[in-house]
Amino acid sequence: MNLPNIITILRVLSIPLLVIFLMERNFNYALFLFTIAAVSDAIDGFLARILKQQTTFGAYADPIADKLLIGTSYVTLSILQIMPGWLTVLVISRDVIILSGFGIIFLSEKKIEISPNIDSKLTTCIQLLTIFYFLGYDRLVPFHFAHDYMLFFTAAFTLFSGFHYIQNGFVILGQNSDGPSQSRNE
Repeated sequence: MNLPNIITILRVLSIPLLVIFLMERNFNYALFLFTIAAVSDAIDGFLARILKQQTTFGAYADPIADKLLIGTSYVTLSILQIMPGWLTVLVISRDVIILSGFGIIFLSEKKIEISPNIDSKLTTCIQLLTIFYFLGYDRLVPFHFAHDYMLFFTAAFTLFSGFHYIQNGFVILGQNSDGPSQSRNE
């Protein structure tokens, strides 16, 4: 257990409190906590690299923490009718497809290396910014014009990275068992 992994675990543990703030419509606290959780995602990865404390646990736990934070936020904001439900369905469906693909690859006994790629990082960043936008919507009056653009970019990047994962999954499944492996992580 090291500092980056502790930060990741704290991010996961903050999610129930975030949901409570959202359900009570305490958006100031929700925005504050979400901002800390989102920033901690960058901090734990930075510290892991700088301190040379990258671990297998962190390689798996960090993207799971991201998916839990993002998925829970999208679902809760959709239930509260703050965010459109169709976008939540798109974001959650992409993650379910990715996780299903990893499961299929694992069951096929193909070797898979967990390492981030640029489109998954960018998609995560855009999805986090979209949550931030909707949580801070009342404070962002000068940026209300960006509402539809935010939805469009989030949907487009979510679809693009989802298709990229599917394509990579087929490549991995098409390789010989002894061949080189590919993959990514988010």
